[in-house]
Amino acid sequence: MAAPLLATMPTSYFGDDYGMPIVLAITGFGLCAVGGVLLGDALTPRPQEAVRTAGLAPRRVRDHVPPRMTPVLLLLAVSLVVLLVIGLATASPDAIGRVGRALTVTCNGVTKPIGPWPGIFYGTPILASLTLGTAACSWALRRIAYRPCSDQQRHARSRAITAAWGLLVAPQLLLVVLMIATVLAHTSCAGALGTIAAVVIYPLGLLSLAALAGCLFTMVAPRAAQR
Repeated sequence: MAAPLLATMPTSYFGDDYGMPIVLAITGFGLCAVGGVLLGDALTPRPQEAVRTAGLAPRRVRDHVPPRMTPVLLLLAVSLVVLLVIGLATASPDAIGRVGRALTVTCNGVTKPIGPWPGIFYGTPILASLTLGTAACSWALRRIAYRPCSDQQRHARSRAITAAWGLLVAPQLLLVVLMIATVLAHTSCAGALGTIAAVVIYPLGLLSLAALAGCLFTMVAPRAAQR
């Protein structure tokens, strides 16, 4: 729903702000990926078996999600939330007074706002979509873990849902990292704090890019990703 709505919005709706269309496009892409996978799973017919057997071992969601992909995506999601909280706490109005769009920097006696910055304006849709997508995927993973089907089917569907969630998390983290990197690149007075920030966010950007590629590969070629 978000992608068609964004496509029909006139460019003038955002004025001279080209950051929000990018945020909404990435958010819409992730939500569409999650929604598509969940819809496909809901429409998949249940297996018709003459005899069903049940094991004594309890079923757990963590036993069916990808063991390598899931910890990486959880790390990226936590990093995204932390960066957004920092962005919300440090954001300031931009040059024309619009709240939560920039970071005010003082350099060589000159104070000026630099943006875009992941404050309340850009961070709100990201946090909202992350919350919605995470809740939906968590519910779907629990549903898959406890419903009647084979372990192979549970692993395959859990892998697809986890990859779809990754398509929501990884691009958003990459966008937030790019916003912070842009601000750091436009000031020469960041000092040690800027160096520390760069050491942290640049590896996160590379990791999110690799995770994005891995999730796309899992969605496009699920059988190959399973090997």
